[in-house]
Amino acid sequence: MNNLYKICSVLLATITLQSIAGDQVDESLSLDGATNVSVENLRGKVKIIGWDKNEVTVSGEIDDKAERFIFEKDGAFIKIKVVMPRHMNGSWNDNGSDLSISVPKNIRVDFNGVSTDVFIEGLKKSTEIKSVSGNVTANSLSQLIEISTVSGDIDSRDLSGKVNLSSVSGDINDKDSQGRIKLKAVSGSLQSRSNANEVFANTVSGEIDLLLGSVDELIISTVSGEADARLSLNDNGRIKMSSVSGDIDLRFENDVQASFRLKSNAGGDLVNKLTNDKAKHAKYGPSSKLYFETGNGKASVKASTVSGQIKVSK
Repeated sequence: MNNLYKICSVLLATITLQSIAGDQVDESLSLDGATNVSVENLRGKVKIIGWDKNEVTVSGEIDDKAERFIFEKDGAFIKIKVVMPRHMNGSWNDNGSDLSISVPKNIRVDFNGVSTDVFIEGLKKSTEIKSVSGNVTANSLSQLIEISTVSGDIDSRDLSGKVNLSSVSGDINDKDSQGRIKLKAVSGSLQSRSNANEVFANTVSGEIDLLLGSVDELIISTVSGEADARLSLNDNGRIKMSSVSGDIDLRFENDVQASFRLKSNAGGDLVNKLTNDKAKHAKYGPSSKLYFETGNGKASVKASTVSGQIKVSK
């Protein structure tokens, strides 16, 4: 009798585990005062959509290797988590979870994953997305937005507010952003078609390609990558650029009225296509500088390079 009980207990435990891993899920929770939704899924695909209902829903398939699935309210947080074994056996290339999550659009959302591709859209409060090798697609987000990956790509459209996008070796492609945007990569490329009035772009060896609107502030920093920027600089606006061996090409769409302070060291080159002013070379050493003004000179453009070229034109 005892042996039969033990066998039944083992079978029941096995059935319980199997019913979690790879299961379909279709659940909902009322917001009930919660202000944050936290999502954790190590691998697979997750879609997060903002909507007008006062509830959170989760549907889709749980990772085949999952130990359990958590969907619960804990104080101000609603937690959604696919719990994986501490030590994964087998390939990470196996299919993971495939989840669709709907949340109230005015709630805070944060996501953590490893090799999860994330699609997120339609949220109006703060959003934080962190992934290692997964790609992130983000559309129509506002207020506070922070998205970071290591080797994944980031594609964004119609972000507004304070936006921070960063990747190590992945590429970042931003369109139609507004407000203040910071773009950062190491070896990945940065591309933005933005209406943001404050733009910050930083790479080590990646390319920077910016097509901007009217800008109050632009800061560009690169080591060995090329940087191209086209924009209109507002009165009293500020541009600051630096490169080590990479070239910088700055083109103005308006009749820019600014004081220019351009410097080069170690054989760098300064090219001015705005006025007839030429660079002055140091009497001793390979450095040079180019100082001039256009219009009333109220805005400021400063740039420096070590062995690269800086070109300003219209």
